[in-house]
Amino acid sequence: MFSDILDCCAEVVAGSAAWLGRGLSCVCAQRRESDARPSFDLTPVQEECLLRLQSRIDVPYDSLVPEHQEALRALWNAAFPEEELRGLISEQWKEMGWQGKDPSTDFRGGGFISLENLLFFARNFPKSFQDLLRKQEGDRSVWEYPFAVAGVNITFMLIQMLDLEAVKPRTLVGATFLKFLAENESAFDLIYCITFKLMDHQWLSMRASYMDFNTVMKSTRRQLEKELLFEDITRLEDLPSYGLLSR
Repeated sequence: MFSDILDCCAEVVAGSAAWLGRGLSCVCAQRRESDARPSFDLTPVQEECLLRLQSRIDVPYDSLVPEHQEALRALWNAAFPEEELRGLISEQWKEMGWQGKDPSTDFRGGGFISLENLLFFARNFPKSFQDLLRKQEGDRSVWEYPFAVAGVNITFMLIQMLDLEAVKPRTLVGATFLKFLAENESAFDLIYCITFKLMDHQWLSMRASYMDFNTVMKSTRRQLEKELLFEDITRLEDLPSYGLLSR
């Protein structure tokens, strides 16, 4: 259904896979390697944390890897504990907002980390996860965004926004995030949860429908960047949008 609304759109972003889903296109600003940007020096701890996060980002989803299979099953069980999964390839996956019966085809742009992000969200903020999955809050549109595919897009957007594929951060937002990462190894997963909930909050505030998804994501990115640069923010839990989450 979703692929009937928008045609396939792929934008090549330096250092990243071009996938963005048949229904949802990239909301990330493209960058060119020739762009002149400042870089921010890292402490040894920040550099080590960034390298570990980059190693996660570099792992593609592989449907033949048992660890990846188990993570996908765990995501289903967290999302629908009352419903038994009939297989890793099943029409049931569409209930979660994947575009087809095989979720592995939607992970191409986000990699395995996008699955890890969703699983972290489900396990650490189960109420918010279920609210978004089942669209339980607010006056919803007839044409809602697909939950799972939106989640993969959020992972992709955060990697670009925080400039996580660079050797050193070249934006103040990216440098600020690495301070949080040095204090909390789960910072990327946590900011993912915050962003997902913020995106839905923006969606409802804008009374958005499916065709507005990119506009909502751009608005979400702007708000998140703004909050990350507040002077009194010393940890991600201090972000105003963190208060939107419920466990």
